[in-house]
Amino acid sequence: MTSALAGFAIGAAFGSIPFAWLLHLLATGRDLRREGSGNPGATNVERSAGPGWGAAALALDAGKGAAAVLVAVRWAGADAGVPAALGAVLGHVFTPWLSGRGGKGVATTAGAYALLAPAATGASLLVFALAVATTRYVSLGSVLGAAALPIAVLLAGPGTRAAGVAAALAAVIAWRHRENFARMRAGVEPRLGRRARGPGGAGVDS
Repeated sequence: MTSALAGFAIGAAFGSIPFAWLLHLLATGRDLRREGSGNPGATNVERSAGPGWGAAALALDAGKGAAAVLVAVRWAGADAGVPAALGAVLGHVFTPWLSGRGGKGVATTAGAYALLAPAATGASLLVFALAVATTRYVSLGSVLGAAALPIAVLLAGPGTRAAGVAAALAAVIAWRHRENFARMRAGVEPRLGRRARGPGGAGVDS
């Protein structure tokens, strides 16, 4: 198995762990896929189970991205880091443990790139924070931050390979937010701080 394939496999294994879904089940005894937007991500956990559980889910989803890169580099060499980031995010988005219906990949991307390209990730998070502060749409901030990441990687390093994967992940993240964009156009996308209304309700996840 080549270094790149090993890195991707390690990343996919870490990324597939559905921490948000597991934490919500622990907190409420309910299936997160039947709460709010149905998305098994940290924002939906926060709106359904509370901010503490949401913060824990966010930290774990980011942490598994960072862990995937760290373990892949140590076990398979430096060239495994970028493929591990790709595998972690795709494993998160298409986790087999939830029948291929995972989260949207934002926190896992940030965690992986925090190790691969810390300065670029910081710039991306700044774009996210400014967008959310201005619009109070977490979903819009997530997509804009993801879109900024490959540009920042090109400018700050570590290279075109990492930037290309960041661009691919930004496209995946934008695609996963397509329903959020539809709700924005319809004027029904909740802004930051609004709690979920329950299964099938207006509360949504980013």
